[in-house]
Amino acid sequence: MKKLLYILSAALCMAACSLKEDTSSLSVPGNFFRSYKECQSIVNGCYIPLKSIYVQTFFTVTECQSDLFYINYGTLDCRLDVSPTLPRFGSTVWTQAYRGVQRCNFAIPGIENSAFISESQRIQLLCEAKALRAMYYYTLTCMFGDVPFYMEDVTDFEVMDRIAVLPRMSAVATRKALIEDLQQIAPLAPQTRTSDNEGARAGAALAWHLIGKMALWNAFKDDAAMKDFWLDTAIEALDHVDAIYGKSQGLTLDDYDYGYNATFRNKNTPESILEIQHVYVRGGVSYVSNLAAFMTPNSGATNIARAVYDGVEIPELGVDADLHTSARPTKYFSQGLQPRNGKDIRRLYNEAWDYGGQVFASVNSNPWPGPKFWCPDMVKSNDGNNYKVYRYSDALLMLAECYCEKQDIETSMKYLNMVRHRAGLPDYVYRTYPRFVEEIRNERGRELFGEFQRKFDLVRWGIWYDSVYDNTDLESLREAMLPCHEYYPIPEKEITYSKNNLDNKAYEAYNLL
Repeated sequence: MKKLLYILSAALCMAACSLKEDTSSLSVPGNFFRSYKECQSIVNGCYIPLKSIYVQTFFTVTECQSDLFYINYGTLDCRLDVSPTLPRFGSTVWTQAYRGVQRCNFAIPGIENSAFISESQRIQLLCEAKALRAMYYYTLTCMFGDVPFYMEDVTDFEVMDRIAVLPRMSAVATRKALIEDLQQIAPLAPQTRTSDNEGARAGAALAWHLIGKMALWNAFKDDAAMKDFWLDTAIEALDHVDAIYGKSQGLTLDDYDYGYNATFRNKNTPESILEIQHVYVRGGVSYVSNLAAFMTPNSGATNIARAVYDGVEIPELGVDADLHTSARPTKYFSQGLQPRNGKDIRRLYNEAWDYGGQVFASVNSNPWPGPKFWCPDMVKSNDGNNYKVYRYSDALLMLAECYCEKQDIETSMKYLNMVRHRAGLPDYVYRTYPRFVEEIRNERGRELFGEFQRKFDLVRWGIWYDSVYDNTDLESLREAMLPCHEYYPIPEKEITYSKNNLDNKAYEAYNLL
């Protein structure tokens, strides 16, 4: 058994920095897939790189390089001081996402060929591993645009050498291949909510959701002649998500309370499609991150010893937190999209102007991030919350967007108003098509505030540069940002590893090396 665990560990420990894989991963999958528990343990390893991606700095990339948040502290990603030679968090995303791809590529053929599991177990595990592989590639294409793509397990040096020099592949083509892969497995897997799966494991819901996301990206980025095809593909997939979380449960979105389901401290809530799992036990085994340390009221007036935060006592936060410079909602968000005195109930969770009726000392025009992101009784910076990544409301808003793009205003309005109603807002009053498009985009900002998606949405819509330039409250970000920054550069060392088959032409056009 010790020998098996050693070999399995080697198989899962892929190369740290590049598509050049560690030769210790060359193996015959049949050596390891000899029981359901063994297969499941290998799939467990496919989740691990997600935890290294979804950390505070990825929040900086996805939310603070957007129009809704800003942060001014030491990490240079916050003001886009990035280049091929200084890729900042791009290096981590590249390394960890490809590590996830490699683990999934190892797991999938082993599960497919295992003679030791039932067909239902095979389908469940394959759906899980394929959805995770798609998640890693989806993240890579959102972060870098066109990236190398492969779906093979590395079983010999010939395959390894070929993969090491792969060039960029069209992100549209990558998403197309992943969609087709998921379309084959998702209908066969149990059509259950993630929270209803043992251990809140990924399954059909995540697979359908990712098909919808990738198809919607392709509707914007592929040839115009393909737009309706991709919109129809997205609608079909998202209808499955709606069925799983709505019709099959006899529920509507109103049955999923926003405050409970969207708040990070509440783990594996019924509305969730994907959460990043964390646990903290004082003096015990834990896996934590540190986002809450950057999302909690703090200033020179803070007195942690008395649970006083920016002049206000907040007993739920305790006295042991070690806080850092906090992210703040932009004026564009807190005064425009979700104002303090508005009727939107989400403002009570997204923004913190006061606590228990006591106004914070440092919120003249920008509130603190709200209790949606706080971690009660946090010790030092050990944030044991789960991070919300995808929820049911995201699928409904994508359906609203798809039907809007197809000029079906009535159906689009139906899905938009489902989200508005839960937030305590009235039906949207249609005026013009451009305003309606803008409202759907604004509603994604309100509903999915702080859930690691905003920059990717702006890039997908083709408005990232103008929207951030016009609305950020961080002047150093405005001064540094260039159109090429909509995607991160591929780290320069990866260009070298690929024998220059990879490139950063968009950055070279601005003389960023």
